[in-house]
Amino acid sequence: MSVRKALPAAVVAAALAATAFTAPATAGERTGERHRATQAAIDDLVRAGVPGALAQAQDRDGTWNGTAGVADRTTGRPRLPQDRYRVGSITKPFVATVLLQLQAEGRLDLDDSVERWLPGVVRGNGHDGRRITLRQVLNHTSGVYDITSDAGFRKKVFGPDFLQHRYDTWTPRQMVATAMTHRPDFASGTDWNYSNTNYLLAGMVIEKVTGRPYGKEVERRIIKPLKLRATSVPGADVTMPKPSGRAYSRLFAGPDAEIHDVTEMSPTVAGPAGEMISNSADLQRFVRALMRGRLLPPREMKEMTATVPVGEEVPSARYGLGVSVQELSCGKEVWGHSGGIHGSGSGVVATRDGRHSLALNVNGDWAGDTQQVVEAEFCG
Repeated sequence: MSVRKALPAAVVAAALAATAFTAPATAGERTGERHRATQAAIDDLVRAGVPGALAQAQDRDGTWNGTAGVADRTTGRPRLPQDRYRVGSITKPFVATVLLQLQAEGRLDLDDSVERWLPGVVRGNGHDGRRITLRQVLNHTSGVYDITSDAGFRKKVFGPDFLQHRYDTWTPRQMVATAMTHRPDFASGTDWNYSNTNYLLAGMVIEKVTGRPYGKEVERRIIKPLKLRATSVPGADVTMPKPSGRAYSRLFAGPDAEIHDVTEMSPTVAGPAGEMISNSADLQRFVRALMRGRLLPPREMKEMTATVPVGEEVPSARYGLGVSVQELSCGKEVWGHSGGIHGSGSGVVATRDGRHSLALNVNGDWAGDTQQVVEAEFCG
C-alpha cells in the first residue's frame, strides 16, 4: 500500500509516499568490497533522517548484509539483517502470482470481467465492473479510484486521527465501497494510474474463486512451498513478530512534525494491497523464485512480465501484473516492487534471470530516497 500516488517502479522512495542467508566465510571479504557503494547509500539514508536502514544483496559471491542506524530509538538497538518488517505493496506481487496460478489451473481467465466474479461490487459514479478485466486490475489500467485518495480515509489513516484509529478493522469490501463513491480516474484500458483498490478487488476475487481468504492461498501456494519462515499475512493482528525493530512516522505532516512509534497498527487498513510482513532474505527468495519460473508456468510468466508504461515522469519504468521493471542509469534492468506503509519503506528487485537481487527497508517514512540504494547495488 502506498501513502500517496508514488510511481511503483522497481524501487522508488517507498516509505515516502526466518533466518537470513549468510555468505560463506571465504566469500565475505570479496562480497563486502563489491557492495561498498550500497553500504554508503544506506548510510546516506540515515544521515538524511531515517532512524535505521537495512539492505541485503545476493549475487554470485553469496549474501551480503548492510545495516545503518537503529531499530529502536529508545534502546538504541541496532538494525539486524534478520529483522522482519511490514512490506506494504510488496504484497501485490504475491497476490498477482496467486491469480496467475488460478488462471494456469483453468479456474479463471485474466480477461474475465470483474463483474463475473464480484457482481455489483464495482458500480457507481461511472465505475462499471462489466467493462473492467482482471488483467486491468493487476496492471493498474482499470481506472478504478484509489481508496487512499479519499479524504475521509486519509484523515483516519494518514493524518493525526491515525492515533485514534490505528487499531480499527477494515474490510476490502468496505474500502471498495468507499472508492465507488468517487468517479473513476479514466475509462478502463485507456490510461494507467496506481490504485490500491485494484488489489483489494484482486484479493476478493481470490476468495470468491477458491472459497478461502487470499492470505490462506498466499500461504498455501507461496509461503509454505518456498519455506518463507519470516513471511506472514497478519490479518487483524496488530503486533510484529520477533525479531523486529520499531517503525516511526511523522504522520505525513512534514519533516519537522513529531515522530510517533507506529509499530502496532491494524494491517487490515491495507489488506491484499499491502498488509504482509517479511524480511530481506525471504523477499529475495520469493522474487528470485518468481523470476526463475518456479512459481508460474511459461505462459503466465510471459503475461506477468508484459508491461505497460507508467507515465512520462518515469519513462524508464513499466508495470506488468504485480511487478514493475526499471532501467537503471547503467542500462541494467531490475524487476520487483516497492512498498510503503506507516513507518516502513521497503523494496525488492532482481535481474530478470534472478541471479542478482536486493531487498531493503527503512523504518521511518519521512526522509531518504531508496532509489540511490538500488543504483549503488546494480550500477556501483
